[in-house]
Amino acid sequence: MINFGRHPVLGVQIAAVDYEYAVEQIMAHAREGSGYGVSALAVHGVMCGVLDEAHRRRLNALDLLVADGQPVRWGLQILHRIRLPDRVYGPELTLRLLKRAADEQIPVYLYGSTQETIERLRQNLTRRYPSLIIAGCSPSRFRRLTQEEKQEVIRTIKTSGAKWVLVGLGCPRQETWVYEYRDELAMPLVAVGAAFDFHAGNLPQAPGWMQRAGLEWLFRLIQEPGRLWRRYLYLNPLYLWALFCELLGLKKIPALLPERNERTEREESFG
Repeated sequence: MINFGRHPVLGVQIAAVDYEYAVEQIMAHAREGSGYGVSALAVHGVMCGVLDEAHRRRLNALDLLVADGQPVRWGLQILHRIRLPDRVYGPELTLRLLKRAADEQIPVYLYGSTQETIERLRQNLTRRYPSLIIAGCSPSRFRRLTQEEKQEVIRTIKTSGAKWVLVGLGCPRQETWVYEYRDELAMPLVAVGAAFDFHAGNLPQAPGWMQRAGLEWLFRLIQEPGRLWRRYLYLNPLYLWALFCELLGLKKIPALLPERNERTEREESFG
């Protein structure tokens, strides 16, 4: 079990941990019934924090930000000389968490994506882990929620019997959701993004060699060029340039924490 602490990668506090540590911490908080905000961040997630100070504060307020992308793991190595044996890839973390939850009979709630995707995901997970308890599922409404709707979401999850929540709203909305709901729901909230589409069978995953080489972005760009070209062709080079500048001491992005009562209506109501 590896835990080398939290270290800023372009101002975003990434936890230098392995799968075993992440799974144990999340399941421990699920058993205890305590709030715990988690997200698996790739380059896109880190850059959302770099370019938006308010979002950087939200990210740094979460309890565990793991290096989902190889370039984020390399950022820990370049800036802090921390060598992790592997990244903590969101889709793989999802499966490890679900296996542990199935073994220990810890119910999970699925929140996000479309009704069709979340139903397909539920069916696939039930086949893969017959003893898994899925306490409930709610698709995203892809719009701002009213305060009444937000409270309805909270009541639904609380009364479902779930002990933790997998969140698939896409970056950066899912991290904002985890930040906003963590204090309302006494359980781990784990943002895993594209894991919903991967495990529902909507999207193929990159071959292992591309993942290890940090080329998963290229595989995904080929799969969804119209949706992802701006993200990868703009943010990836910007990430590398920012790492270079920070390594040479030309520009250091501060790690910010949220200020009291910082939440806005827009942030609170998306779901």
